Amino acid sequence: MKQQIKIVHYKAGNIASVQNALKRLGITARLASSPEDLKNADKLIFPGVGHAKPAMEVLKQQGIDQAIRDFSGPVLGICLGMQLMAASSEEGDMKGLGIFPEQIKRFSGDLKIPHMGWNSLYTLKGPLFKRVTENSHVYFVHSYYMPQSDQAIALCRYDQPFTAAISHNQFFGLQFHPEKSGKPGMQILQNFIDL
Repeated sequence: MKQQIKIVHYKAGNIASVQNALKRLGITARLASSPEDLKNADKLIFPGVGHAKPAMEVLKQQGIDQAIRDFSGPVLGICLGMQLMAASSEEGDMKGLGIFPEQIKRFSGDLKIPHMGWNSLYTLKGPLFKRVTENSHVYFVHSYYMPQSDQAIALCRYDQPFTAAISHNQFFGLQFHPEKSGKPGMQILQNFIDL
């Protein structure tokens, strides 16, 4: 039986590019904007671009915040999606879903913000990075980051090391955009589908 992959739809951009990337892998993903929509999903993709606080408010209004926490299948948070899965964020002083215990911080100092463009991943671990080589380049666009974590499955350096990917139980987060990251990104999405 074909698996049912749903994309969390909460007015936080970037959904079409994730849908298109999945289509290239032969997957038609449907949108989910209520707890009801998540019930028959096998896997969940939680993308996002935008500001953390209003995004979190929309999730709460839709009642989907708890539904994500309670989801028993694999969940993949991308960019803002990953940040919303953290305990909190300096962006809008937001309390997150608390799936990952870290606090999201703003890049500071003389760094060009947002951190934008291609950067390499290192210390790759786990099933999401099967057939992805160390130092593969992926595409980032973000002003906030997750500090290095014990649960990190990939790191990146932008002046300092930060968590580029993280995993805890069935939850995974990517700070970069796999759907815009060429071959390595498509392999990571395929690996998520294959979990």
